[in-house]
Amino acid sequence: MPAEWEPHEACLMAWPTRRELWAGMFDLAETEYAGVANAIAAFEPVRMVVAPGTGARARRLLDAGIELIELPLDDSWLRDSGPIFVRGNHGDRAAIDFRFNSWGERFRPYEADARVTSLLLDRLEVQPIASDMVLEGGSIAVDGEGTLITTEQCLLNPNRNPGLTRAGIEAELTRTLGIEQFIWLPFGHAEDAHTDGHVDGVCAFVAPGVVLVQSCEDPAHPDFARMRANRAVLDATRDARGRPLEVLEMPLYPYKVLGGHRTSVSYVNSYVANGGVVVPIANTAMDRCAIDLIREAFPGREVVGARAQCIAFGGGGVHCITQQMIAP
Repeated sequence: MPAEWEPHEACLMAWPTRRELWAGMFDLAETEYAGVANAIAAFEPVRMVVAPGTGARARRLLDAGIELIELPLDDSWLRDSGPIFVRGNHGDRAAIDFRFNSWGERFRPYEADARVTSLLLDRLEVQPIASDMVLEGGSIAVDGEGTLITTEQCLLNPNRNPGLTRAGIEAELTRTLGIEQFIWLPFGHAEDAHTDGHVDGVCAFVAPGVVLVQSCEDPAHPDFARMRANRAVLDATRDARGRPLEVLEMPLYPYKVLGGHRTSVSYVNSYVANGGVVVPIANTAMDRCAIDLIREAFPGREVVGARAQCIAFGGGGVHCITQQMIAP
């Protein structure tokens, strides 16, 4: 599996569909999804999957150059339900069709989302490779050189693959994604109520041998001990090439109140596009500092913010709603 900073043919997304998820803020969710898509479209083509009958709403908010692909959908987190693109030993492109069970059957229905990868790959004319393992794209981070970071909290949760041991999970990810070195962080966010601790909210590769990790400076915060435990693992681990990891910290942790709920926005949950990075922002004083930190982590790329307060309320960020389609 290539790293996210390698060249893309396009970014894949899915338009908001599950109205009850947004607690009366569905219009705001659509607006923020469109804002993310339009920001990414300045760097690379965007292909938006839309449920039948929703294309007109999407078209009103999206830039004209964004392609709409009509397919049945239950929800709109294509990082998790969509394909994961890989490259073969001879440079050929394919995509893994992992099983999807709606984050441990947390939301129903999910049958359409479980089929969307197969239908989308057929439309895109990309070879599918099937896997019987349940896996969401937001639960893994790779460096493109054989190293994968994940969390025990998510991948070892019995609501995903109760019949697989850690060794069995590693064997399947070696087969499908070409992984040689696994880094198991203990935790995702304590307040992650939807994904059981996806890694893309707390850690991301920004270059070979370099990771951006969420830290927490407040001893009273439920993530304080968890993020320290994650950092200890990263400090003690080498990647597939034998390098110790350089660890960059994201100390900022903004909160917004939406729909009566206090919601955190993870700046780490950004999308790396061709020549740019799109960062979720919360419209707080912390946004500028976070963008500056990410700009330092990605020298030579343009870094822009996209409002993602409602997306965070729904359970994710910019990375959660996007999926890179690698270049042929």
